[in-house]
Amino acid sequence: MTQNMENLPQGSFNRVTVDSAAAERISKPALSFWQDAWLRIRKNKAAIISMVLLLLIFVMSFVGPTLSAHESDVQTITHANLPPKIPGFEKLGFWDGHAKLGGTEVDMYEMKKVDTNYWFGTDGLGRDMFSRVWEGTQISLLIAFVAAFIDMVVGVAYGGISAYYGGRTDDIMQRIVEILVGIPNLVVVILMILVMDPGIMAIIIAISITGWIGMSRIVRGQILKFKNQEFVLAARTLGASDSRIIQKHLLPNILAIIIINTMFTIPGAIFFEAFLSFIGLGLQPPAASLGTLINDGFRLIQFQPHILLFPSIILSILMIAFNLLGDGLRDALDPKMKD
Repeated sequence: MTQNMENLPQGSFNRVTVDSAAAERISKPALSFWQDAWLRIRKNKAAIISMVLLLLIFVMSFVGPTLSAHESDVQTITHANLPPKIPGFEKLGFWDGHAKLGGTEVDMYEMKKVDTNYWFGTDGLGRDMFSRVWEGTQISLLIAFVAAFIDMVVGVAYGGISAYYGGRTDDIMQRIVEILVGIPNLVVVILMILVMDPGIMAIIIAISITGWIGMSRIVRGQILKFKNQEFVLAARTLGASDSRIIQKHLLPNILAIIIINTMFTIPGAIFFEAFLSFIGLGLQPPAASLGTLINDGFRLIQFQPHILLFPSIILSILMIAFNLLGDGLRDALDPKMKD
């Protein structure tokens, strides 16, 4: 072996020197948790499209009423039950202001001598549906976001305290939760409306009374999972207070779960508000929400389908988009939950 190596020509082997600084250098930039989550969610086309649609609807709920030349609460009886008419769509055969009257298609705007356009048509009182739909969307989103925020705050605090202190505290708090779970939401809503005047505040309180229970159970399970792990025990050994352990060690580890659950709570609150308004237990006329507009359109679906069409489309987009975005956030923030 040694003789073979001696027969090799000079220069067959070169000395390799390794720079320790270069060997330990990280060529790829380090990513934070949120940067890594953003890279994951960017690959989810459904979540990105849902995010764009939700942003568009949110902007239009505030900007939409100002784009129309008609106020949402102004009644013009001579303009009642007009179909949608948008300039430039006449040649396409829809949204041209035509409707069937006595089996014959006629131009309702020309027949009623209306010289202005209603993009989403009008209702039975001559109110502009474009303004009413976007104002109704604004109210529905307001109720949903406020209710979801209350559910998040109450649920996180209740579940966190129950799990962190445990023992008798946990037993008592969980028995209260079990009692509240046994009460149907509709019964709570009816009781709230009997005590309070029907309106936005009554609906928010009714949704929030039992809506936080799901969040509290999820947070309780996560706190029970993390509170006995090594990093929490090390912090407690070093003399960290309970508030510091919760704020610096436990909450950051369950923040992703809280965000994901909140994203699924919002569409549930939107649908529950629409359901209450649809059955007459929510907002009362002349206030508008997606539920009240759908209720008005349902009664006239055979004669004026446009009154039902537009709020139903927006409600469907909100429900689908929030659920798809929630799925995307779940996969991005906590990929283990996908399994």
